[in-house]
Amino acid sequence: MNIEIKKLTPELADGYVRFFDKTPHNDKWNTKCYCVCWCSNEPEGIDCSTEEKRRAVALQFVKDGNLQGYLAYLGDEVIGWCNANNKAECTTSRFWRRLMPSVPTDDIAHKKVKSVFCFTIAPEMQRKGVATQLLERVCKDAVAEGFDYVEVYPNRVVTAESENHGGYTGMYEKLEFTVYAELENNYVMRKELTI
Repeated sequence: MNIEIKKLTPELADGYVRFFDKTPHNDKWNTKCYCVCWCSNEPEGIDCSTEEKRRAVALQFVKDGNLQGYLAYLGDEVIGWCNANNKAECTTSRFWRRLMPSVPTDDIAHKKVKSVFCFTIAPEMQRKGVATQLLERVCKDAVAEGFDYVEVYPNRVVTAESENHGGYTGMYEKLEFTVYAELENNYVMRKELTI
């Protein structure tokens, strides 16, 4: 299977939202998130109350560079997504403040940390290594961009497949991530990057 990983750019915005149009992200919530929760420089007053509004916000965020990450392609078809952004730029977003307040941030002033927030893989492509390939590309590019660490936030307990958009600890351990902090519901895992 020849998968190509591409960094999300404004030119890929339409393909990005089309992927979310047809790909379930979390069955528990029965809604499409378009991954607008984890972004940098989130403008105030954004209305994400409906799927249509989230889709429009996602398009604008991609075009403005606020939503960052990688798309996996099989031929011309998007089959996977990984949200990866500069941690220091995401800690001010409302979702970080609401869902991640206990994640340590004391080192972002002197360390450059790339945060991986979630994965979405097309159902027929799950368990085929797509998320691993996305994560490997994140790590490779993070080294080239001068990051000190890649940080991830997998759930400590997973009760349903659809709730595990943060990735599996086993995948991270295989790529040499270690536990940096244990929170009530999540682990904070890190991979130290070397040049």
